[in-house]
Amino acid sequence: MSLPPEKASELKQLIHQQLSKMDVHGRIREILAETIREELAPDQQHLSTEDLIKALRRRGIIDDVMKELNFVTVSNLSGKTIKSVIDSVDQDLPSSPKQPVCFDKQSTLKKTNIDPTRRYLYLQVLGGKAFLEHLQEPEPLPGQVCSTFTLCLHYRNQRFRSKPVPCACEPDFHDGFLLEVHRENLGDGTRMADSTTMLSISDPIHMVLIKTDIFGETTLVASYFLEWRSVLGSENGVTNLTVELMGVGTESKVSVGILNIKLEMYPPLNQTLSQEVVNTQLALERQKTAEKERLFLVYAKQWWREYLQIRPSHNSRLVKIFAQDENGINRPVCSYIKPLRAGRLLDTPRQAARFVNVLGYERAPVIGGGGKQEQWCTLLAFLCRNKGDCEDHANLLCSLLLGYGLEAFVCVGTKAKGVPHAWVMTCGTDGTITFWESLTGHRYIHKPTNPDEPPLAEQPKPLYPYRTIGCVFNHQMFLGNCQPSDAVETCIFDLNDESKWKPMSEEAIKSVCAPGATTSLPPFPPLCASTIDASVTSNEIEMQLRLLVSEHRKDLGLTTVWEDQLSYLLSPALASYEFERTTSISAGNEEFQDAIRRAVPDGHTFKGFPIHFVYRNARRAFATCLRSPFCEEIICCRGDQVNVPLRSNWEWDMLGLQTVFPEGRAA
Repeated sequence: MSLPPEKASELKQLIHQQLSKMDVHGRIREILAETIREELAPDQQHLSTEDLIKALRRRGIIDDVMKELNFVTVSNLSGKTIKSVIDSVDQDLPSSPKQPVCFDKQSTLKKTNIDPTRRYLYLQVLGGKAFLEHLQEPEPLPGQVCSTFTLCLHYRNQRFRSKPVPCACEPDFHDGFLLEVHRENLGDGTRMADSTTMLSISDPIHMVLIKTDIFGETTLVASYFLEWRSVLGSENGVTNLTVELMGVGTESKVSVGILNIKLEMYPPLNQTLSQEVVNTQLALERQKTAEKERLFLVYAKQWWREYLQIRPSHNSRLVKIFAQDENGINRPVCSYIKPLRAGRLLDTPRQAARFVNVLGYERAPVIGGGGKQEQWCTLLAFLCRNKGDCEDHANLLCSLLLGYGLEAFVCVGTKAKGVPHAWVMTCGTDGTITFWESLTGHRYIHKPTNPDEPPLAEQPKPLYPYRTIGCVFNHQMFLGNCQPSDAVETCIFDLNDESKWKPMSEEAIKSVCAPGATTSLPPFPPLCASTIDASVTSNEIEMQLRLLVSEHRKDLGLTTVWEDQLSYLLSPALASYEFERTTSISAGNEEFQDAIRRAVPDGHTFKGFPIHFVYRNARRAFATCLRSPFCEEIICCRGDQVNVPLRSNWEWDMLGLQTVFPEGRAA
């Protein structure tokens, strides 16, 4: 297996850069001169190459070079394996004591944490073709901003992301991903997984293709589950696949492009299985899954008939048993929920609610008019796209709250004007019912009104926006609301009372929704720390906004004087707002208010306009600010001594904009 010309050229360039950095050529010249003086006999005319290499080895030059280049040799891996790893020199992967190889463009092999007693699957994406939507896409000029494709992968709690490539009919995907096959399996220890063991691992590789336009907006292009076990029946444990990616939502039956993929086992398999054995195993799993799903469908139909027998008007309630994912596949709604732990990334349930809140809200696109297009995204697709519908937010928040040990459910119902909606509910041990709005992070305590009370009796006024509720569910339970009224304000949330809530069989739900119950269920990916530097991003957004404000005022014939000290004084206020949104606790702004009073001269007035965004597009944020009359008044302020401070705090895209102007001189 030879190195592709472009990879060989890139590798030579990296080595040349490192040699130049170490001044290896100068050191070789010095050693050559020294060797000639000390070792060249009078009767010899020249030194051989072997003599020079021996001299370099003696003085440790070769060892120093190899150490700087970070080529690490693993005794149990063949030269072919190491060369294949080097082929992926430009892949950036996460690294930890039990995670894949990490590559970096600045050094050919930055770090290898390959455990020679473990089994790995090396997945290479060798390119794409037939992305016909981009057939007429012009080739971007060097340095030109263009739309890009990014491929995201998840396999057994390991997440990967390819480098972005320009959108084209034949996108230049050339990336490699080293996946640990028997990762986090109890009882494996240091035992090498053999072919038979790996054949029983039914977890697929989830691949999600994301498009990012020149404004930073993301679009979900395709979601695909790759069955990798065909490599177990291939000669030498190597196979090439052609993967056809289908669209999402209404385009789930339309091909969007093709990826060429190569799979290889490391270390190489001592004994491969016959292709017939592999195909038989996969067919049996599909048959078993289909039978479980068929039986659950039969049970769900029977449950629905019994539910309608309670009261015919139940037919109009939003009782959602199945929902379509991005590929148009009907899945039980309980399968979209699973207890999810955020590690040390999110410390509290309210922090989790804030995290879900800042993910963008976008309804599934619809071609033409009509009602809402249903699309409940799998978790990986939702996280990679970084936005989704209310159901996606509610599913993620419910999963996180379950991970924190709370009794959480997703509620399906309506809000004002009968608009379908989904939110989250938690049940306290003291009977307290709390609603969590996943789109805003707000929490509401539910206090039911009693319709049998006298008309003059004082009733609690609901603060939440919800009107009706049809069902609640999590990963283990599904309950339909069978109370006489489905109005949220009169609803009793005693979920153990079967006269008010009709439950589904937990065993039936477990048969198709428990982890590993069926091969058709996508596993949940882990949450990963952000790769964005908040301080750098805040400064960039602030400078972009300053430029936009200055240009806008210049168009109005106004000059702009920036007050850096006053801008800095806004930081405590923004931090306080963020803390309050995260914890629901007011941190107090006494120090900020005192500092502002000291900074604003007598006879002047301070006005501020704090605003929050869930994106980093400064031009879009500025346009949104101008739609507020209050903010426009500040930005367009006229006066003799107008100072404009501005502060951006990107904790979770929190932006503050404030100004000072003389009293009575505001436009």
